[in-house]
Amino acid sequence: MSVELNHTIIHARDNRESAEFFSDLLGLEIASEWGPFIAVQLSNSVTLDFATVPADKITPQHYAFLVSEEEFEAAYAKISERGIEHWADPHQKLPGEFNTNDGGRGVYFLDPADHAMELITVPYGG
Repeated sequence: MSVELNHTIIHARDNRESAEFFSDLLGLEIASEWGPFIAVQLSNSVTLDFATVPADKITPQHYAFLVSEEEFEAAYAKISERGIEHWADPHQKLPGEFNTNDGGRGVYFLDPADHAMELITVPYGG
Protein backbone atom coordinates (compact mmCIF):
# COMPACT_ATOMS: atom_id res chain seq x y z
CA MET A 1 0.00 0.00 0.00
CA SER A 2 1.25 3.46 -0.80
CA VAL A 3 1.25 6.16 1.86
CA GLU A 4 -1.63 8.61 1.59
CA LEU A 5 -2.87 11.41 3.80
CA ASN A 6 -6.23 10.29 5.20
CA HIS A 7 -7.27 13.25 7.36
CA THR A 8 -5.98 16.21 9.29
CA ILE A 9 -7.46 18.03 12.25
CA ILE A 10 -7.92 21.77 11.88
CA HIS A 11 -8.40 23.72 15.09
CA ALA A 12 -11.25 26.23 15.00
CA ARG A 13 -12.95 28.65 17.35
CA ASP A 14 -16.22 27.11 16.15
CA ASN A 15 -15.98 23.83 14.23
CA ARG A 16 -19.35 24.30 12.52
CA GLU A 17 -18.55 27.86 11.37
CA SER A 18 -15.17 26.84 9.93
CA ALA A 19 -16.47 23.66 8.27
CA GLU A 20 -19.38 25.53 6.68
CA PHE A 21 -17.14 28.42 5.56
CA PHE A 22 -14.77 26.03 3.82
CA SER A 23 -17.37 23.67 2.35
CA ASP A 24 -19.53 26.53 1.07
CA LEU A 25 -16.59 28.37 -0.48
CA LEU A 26 -15.44 25.31 -2.42
CA GLY A 27 -18.81 23.68 -3.09
CA LEU A 28 -18.06 20.66 -0.89
CA GLU A 29 -20.27 18.69 1.48
CA ILE A 30 -19.87 18.21 5.18
CA ALA A 31 -19.12 14.49 5.26
CA SER A 32 -19.73 13.58 8.88
CA GLU A 33 -19.77 14.61 12.50
CA TRP A 34 -18.06 12.44 15.05
CA GLY A 35 -17.33 13.47 18.61
CA PRO A 36 -15.74 16.93 18.50
CA PHE A 37 -15.09 16.78 14.74
CA ILE A 38 -16.97 18.04 11.70
CA ALA A 39 -15.39 16.57 8.58
CA VAL A 40 -15.29 18.01 5.08
CA GLN A 41 -14.21 15.51 2.44
CA LEU A 42 -11.99 16.52 -0.46
CA SER A 43 -12.15 14.86 -3.87
CA ASN A 44 -9.10 12.68 -3.11
CA SER A 45 -10.91 11.23 -0.04
CA VAL A 46 -8.85 13.22 2.47
CA THR A 47 -10.99 14.78 5.18
CA LEU A 48 -10.44 18.04 6.98
CA ASP A 49 -11.71 17.40 10.49
CA PHE A 50 -12.59 20.71 12.12
CA ALA A 51 -12.42 20.70 15.94
CA THR A 52 -13.44 23.47 18.33
CA VAL A 53 -10.64 24.47 20.69
CA PRO A 54 -10.12 27.54 22.87
CA ALA A 55 -9.05 30.51 20.73
CA ASP A 56 -5.80 30.92 22.67
CA LYS A 57 -4.83 27.34 21.77
CA ILE A 58 -5.09 27.87 18.00
CA THR A 59 -1.79 28.17 16.17
CA PRO A 60 -2.49 29.53 12.69
CA GLN A 61 -1.49 27.06 10.00
CA HIS A 62 -1.23 27.21 6.21
CA TYR A 63 -3.38 24.97 4.01
CA ALA A 64 -3.01 25.01 0.21
CA PHE A 65 -5.54 23.40 -2.13
CA LEU A 66 -5.10 22.52 -5.77
CA VAL A 67 -8.35 23.32 -7.59
CA SER A 68 -9.50 23.40 -11.19
CA GLU A 69 -9.86 26.68 -13.06
CA GLU A 70 -13.65 26.36 -12.75
CA GLU A 71 -13.46 25.75 -9.00
CA PHE A 72 -11.07 28.69 -8.63
CA GLU A 73 -13.40 30.94 -10.59
CA ALA A 74 -16.40 29.98 -8.45
CA ALA A 75 -14.51 30.31 -5.16
CA TYR A 76 -12.90 33.61 -6.17
CA ALA A 77 -16.32 35.00 -7.12
CA LYS A 78 -17.60 34.12 -3.62
CA ILE A 79 -14.50 35.63 -2.00
CA SER A 80 -15.03 38.86 -3.94
CA GLU A 81 -18.83 39.02 -3.51
CA ARG A 82 -18.61 38.43 0.24
CA GLY A 83 -15.85 40.97 0.75
CA ILE A 84 -13.46 38.35 2.14
CA GLU A 85 -10.06 39.96 2.50
CA HIS A 86 -7.60 38.22 0.16
CA TRP A 87 -4.15 38.63 -1.32
CA ALA A 88 -2.10 37.54 -4.31
CA ASP A 89 0.84 36.71 -2.03
CA PRO A 90 1.43 34.96 1.30
CA HIS A 91 2.92 38.11 2.85
CA GLN A 92 -0.34 40.01 2.31
CA LYS A 93 1.34 42.80 0.33
CA LEU A 94 -0.97 42.58 -2.72
CA PRO A 95 -4.53 42.94 -1.36
CA GLY A 96 -7.65 42.30 -3.44
CA GLU A 97 -5.77 40.41 -6.14
CA PHE A 98 -4.87 36.90 -7.24
CA ASN A 99 -1.55 35.80 -8.73
CA THR A 100 -0.71 34.06 -12.00
CA ASN A 101 2.31 32.13 -10.76
CA ASP A 102 3.44 29.04 -12.64
CA GLY A 103 0.94 29.71 -15.43
CA GLY A 104 -2.10 29.29 -13.19
CA ARG A 105 -3.93 31.38 -10.64
CA GLY A 106 -3.61 31.56 -6.87
CA VAL A 107 -5.12 33.44 -3.95
CA TYR A 108 -4.57 33.63 -0.19
CA PHE A 109 -7.23 34.36 2.45
CA LEU A 110 -7.93 33.66 6.11
CA ASP A 111 -10.57 31.28 7.42
CA PRO A 112 -12.68 32.11 10.51
CA ALA A 113 -9.90 30.80 12.83
CA ASP A 114 -7.24 32.86 10.99
CA HIS A 115 -5.62 29.91 9.23
CA ALA A 116 -3.96 30.97 5.97
CA MET A 117 -5.81 29.29 3.12
CA GLU A 118 -4.44 29.15 -0.41
CA LEU A 119 -6.13 28.11 -3.64
CA ILE A 120 -3.93 27.33 -6.65
CA THR A 121 -4.79 26.00 -10.11
CA VAL A 122 -1.28 24.78 -10.98
CA PRO A 123 1.14 23.06 -8.59
CA TYR A 124 4.27 25.03 -7.71
CA GLY A 125 6.90 24.62 -10.39
CA GLY A 126 4.26 24.42 -13.13
